[in-house]
Amino acid sequence: MPLTGIKIRQAKPKEKPYKISDEKGLYLEVAPSGGKWWRLKYRIEGKEKRLSLGVYPDVSLALARERRDDARKLIANGVDPSSHRKATKEARTESNANSFEVVAREWFDRWKTTKSPKHSDKVIRRLERDVFPWLGSRPMADIKPPELLTVLRRIEARAVETAHRAKQNCSQVFRYAVATGRAERDFTVDLKDALTPWKPEHFPSITDPEQIAPLLRDMYGYRGSFEVQCALKMAPHVFLRPGELRLAEWCEFDLGAAKWEIPAERMKMKQPHIVPLSRQVLEVLEELRPLTGEGVYVFKGQRPGKPLSDGTINKALRTLGYSTKDEITAHGFRAMARTVLDEVLGFRVEWIEHQLAHAVRDANGRAYNRTAHLEGRRQMMQAWSDYLDRLRVPPEEVD
Repeated sequence: MPLTGIKIRQAKPKEKPYKISDEKGLYLEVAPSGGKWWRLKYRIEGKEKRLSLGVYPDVSLALARERRDDARKLIANGVDPSSHRKATKEARTESNANSFEVVAREWFDRWKTTKSPKHSDKVIRRLERDVFPWLGSRPMADIKPPELLTVLRRIEARAVETAHRAKQNCSQVFRYAVATGRAERDFTVDLKDALTPWKPEHFPSITDPEQIAPLLRDMYGYRGSFEVQCALKMAPHVFLRPGELRLAEWCEFDLGAAKWEIPAERMKMKQPHIVPLSRQVLEVLEELRPLTGEGVYVFKGQRPGKPLSDGTINKALRTLGYSTKDEITAHGFRAMARTVLDEVLGFRVEWIEHQLAHAVRDANGRAYNRTAHLEGRRQMMQAWSDYLDRLRVPPEEVD
């Protein structure tokens, strides 16, 4: 006789498990603990088997019968429902393991080891905010170009640059998936012309010597804190990235040998870097040492134990009346040095590129080590500082 809701509710536990039959092989098993499990008894290939269909009351009588009927359809087609369930579960597990988010995070964990924390944080936040909510759970092999384009256009409506950067990151993830056998190809190349065009903007810089001269005079006349005065004076001479300069630690300097050795973890390219120190830079450091030499950071900030904050030099330049949007930024001193050292002073390009800590390789494709062309770079750095001094204080103005 078929089961009813009342019969199920009235079924009480006994010393041993017992069954209450429904129809077509479905029955309810009542445990001594009071738990009630739906089971299906069936035969396939001459063997009697059991299939669990869930726990009452989470699975109602109606739902248990629906699951029974689904299982019986499989049996009628010669498919063992137990094996089918196992295969489905394994496929789902494999699909989850190959989802976009899983693959992306796997790629990111390897990629970030060669990047600065600031840069890598931006990338993972971009993926978490703009891509994972829509594509994160999708198997890599199932994602199609129109699906990704929809995600990118959602970003594009807010910021074109961010959409292009997100596309680049997705491309990196797909290339990694191809390499690890979880995707056939990187189809992001098919979306090349699908987004609004965008070109990366270079950091504003001043490269005309006639304009560099008044800039230097203004910088040397800055009336802010002494630490910022010194950072402004040093910035054009060493032409490092702003973070590499403001995070300088006294332990990295050998003033006697006139060199600054920056460890790999603080460099963008994750390679140690040597900066030969000109006489002018040494003078700035000797002036500053009595003030900050007992601490960790060369350019200490307002908070105890902290360096100058990010953007301090740009703020100082704005105070001096220079727009950091289209005139000059702290990063722009690199372009200034790159242009003038090559086009005006005529130094070898590989010396300049190496001093900029760019990825310079020799004729055999090998990366130069940190000491490559060191003596030549030392001469170049002194000549550069001397040139800046001549611009700032023309000979006719020297007493």
